[in-house]
Amino acid sequence: MIPGTRQHSTGGKEKLGRISKQGNRHLRWLLVAGAMAVIQYARQHGTKRLWLVRLMGRRPTKVAAVALANKIARMAWAMMVRGERFKESKLLPAA
Repeated sequence: MIPGTRQHSTGGKEKLGRISKQGNRHLRWLLVAGAMAVIQYARQHGTKRLWLVRLMGRRPTKVAAVALANKIARMAWAMMVRGERFKESKLLPAA
């Protein structure tokens, strides 16, 4: 688990917690800045990521960016711990 984040999942439904202000401030800022860039690109060009589309529809942009940054941090941590490369999800619908 990434320090400063929480996760409560049950029944196959993923519930990610908040990003706290613990840890490296610069790294947190980079993750949120990167997430803002992803959201801006998704607004202009669209995205196949249903999770992100739904999130952007129901939350303010900066809140969605922090949620996306949290998810990116979890993915990066899992890849580092397992020593794996990024694998694109096969569950995305064909566009």
